[in-house]
Formats: sequence, structure tokens, C-alpha cells
Amino acid sequence: MKKFLTDVHTHSTYSHDGKSALPDMLSHALEKEIAFYGVAEHFDFDSYLLGGFKNIMTDAEEYFHGARHLQEDYEGCMNVLIGAEFGYAKDGRVMEFYKNLQEKYKPDFVVNSVHTLNGNDYYFQGAFYCVVDGKKVLKDKKEVYKEYLLAIRESLDAPFAYDIVGHVGYVTRYAPYEDKSMRYADYAKELDDILLTIIRKGKILEINASRGKGGFLPTEEILRRYYELGGRMVSYASDAHSTDKIANNRDEVVALLKGIGFTHITVPCKGEYIKVEI
Repeated sequence: MKKFLTDVHTHSTYSHDGKSALPDMLSHALEKEIAFYGVAEHFDFDSYLLGGFKNIMTDAEEYFHGARHLQEDYEGCMNVLIGAEFGYAKDGRVMEFYKNLQEKYKPDFVVNSVHTLNGNDYYFQGAFYCVVDGKKVLKDKKEVYKEYLLAIRESLDAPFAYDIVGHVGYVTRYAPYEDKSMRYADYAKELDDILLTIIRKGKILEINASRGKGGFLPTEEILRRYYELGGRMVSYASDAHSTDKIANNRDEVVALLKGIGFTHITVPCKGEYIKVEI
């Protein structure tokens, strides 16, 4: 029996870092026989407001208006889901912005992601340093990682509706440490709290495959712990920003999930969670 392919959490040029236009992304997804294709353009109001990155925001009106028309064009041949990725920060103004955006545009699904510390994206590495006696000093890895995990745990209680918890372990991608790894044993208390809360709240844990095998987020070790704790809802995300990355490394993700014991990928759409057999 033919399996349905999913890729929920991709970006286009509606996002500041997208490389391919949405019509091209959709046509390539159709060629690859994707059954459920989710677009989740960036809404990084945390970076905009707290980090001063003024050119980072997606134009919500332009995006949702244009994407909804394209969604209609594909009706009957591919399930196109028009979503959003919210960058979390513990700031009332940020939370209010997301609540208002969600109420106005009603995205089909929301990815709740932690990218920043005080609006400073880990990508730029500033969050890994502090200033001591006028000198830039690299912070202790365990301190930084626990701070990051605390932000994820706080995000799970965000006052806006969300479906997917995005790329747990994002901090490790850009960490300037010789050993970037986040081993479960070193953060068991924090990770168990996060995983159990995801399960209790009925949210979906994302497997983000943008960095390929060996770089999946979360790691296999954390995914196995999630399964041990009773977690069964996972989503696959290529996190593609260009046409050539759509469904990237999906076969490896499916093999990993099957090896752990998962039987389905979960696709969120307007509050309904669809189980897709892998």
C-alpha cells in the first residue's frame, strides 16, 4: 500500500531567509508526491522587538492572503496547510502579538519554537557569551543549555494556541563549544519535564531533519526517551527554505522512528490531528 508523504514546517521567500518562492515550493512538493505539505513562515516578533532585527518580520497580510489563494489552487491534489512559526520569548508584548495574529489570520497550525535569548538568536552566537571586566567570555555550556531548556519549558505554557514544539536542541547547532552535544543524562530533569509536558498537553514533538542524519533535532536519544515516557505524536519537518530541500532526509527519519517503535506521523490542521502511517 502506498504511504502518504508529509512535510510540515517549510519556508519560502515570504520569510526573511527563504530562498524559493511559495508557488515554486508547492509545485516541487507536488512533484515529490507530498500528500500533506505545511508552510510555516517565520513570525519572529521576539527578535524584532527585543533584538532590534527590524527586517526579520514576515508581512502577515501579504503572506496569508497570497498563501490562501494558492491553497485553493491545490485543493484536491495536495493538502496544503498554511501555518506559522512563532519565535518564543517570555515577554507579554511578544505573546500578545502572537495571540492577535492568530486570532486575525487563523493559521492552520502553529510551530512553537525557541530560537533566541532576549531576542538574540543563537545563530549569531551572542547568547553564548557574557562580558566580564570588559572582556567577552564564553559562558559555561551547561549554563547556556539549561537556560535554553528553561525557555522551551516556559514556551509550553504560552498563552497562544500551538500544535508543534519545534526543533528541540536548536541551541546545539550554533554552539561554539568543542563538544556541542546535549546528552540526555546531563539534562535529564529538564528534558523529562519538557517531554512530559508535551505529552500532558497533547502537543506534537517535531523531528527537524534540516541538518541530515546525525543532526536531527531532537536527537535519537531524546526521541527514545519521549517514546519511553508515552509520547506518540511526532511530526516530520524538512525545514526546507528552498525547493531542493523539500522532504530532505525523510526516509532516514522514518527509519529512525520505526526503529524506536513509532507507527504514525501526526499532521496538525485547524485543530484536528491526522495520523499518517509511516
